[in-house]
Amino acid sequence: MLVTQAELGGWAVVTVAGEMDLISSPAVRQKVHEAVADGRRSLVLDLAEVRFCDSSGVGVLIGARRLMRSCAGRLRIVLPERDHGDGAHVNRVLAALGVRRLFEVFPDLAAATDDTARPMSA
Repeated sequence: MLVTQAELGGWAVVTVAGEMDLISSPAVRQKVHEAVADGRRSLVLDLAEVRFCDSSGVGVLIGARRLMRSCAGRLRIVLPERDHGDGAHVNRVLAALGVRRLFEVFPDLAAATDDTARPMSA
């Protein structure tokens, strides 16, 4: 798994590629906490290249949502639509667990960092 952090248009962007599982999820959690510790209150998790996500990964996403809400921040997630690309797996997992509606999901990074864009419906 690869986890990187960048800034785009006032948003901290954490990009994840590979698998979000018990072994790799702590790295994602750490990047989210680092962004918040650095004062970032607008965060995008780009999961378009995540090909597998287990309950540990879902837990990190829910924890990130809770953290951003506790500091009056904003969290957006990039996931391709359910039948397109690697991140579609994460979209299906979140929908199957009934937590997809908790997140503002966008089809790509450009939309997620555009303050005028509307999230995809759950």
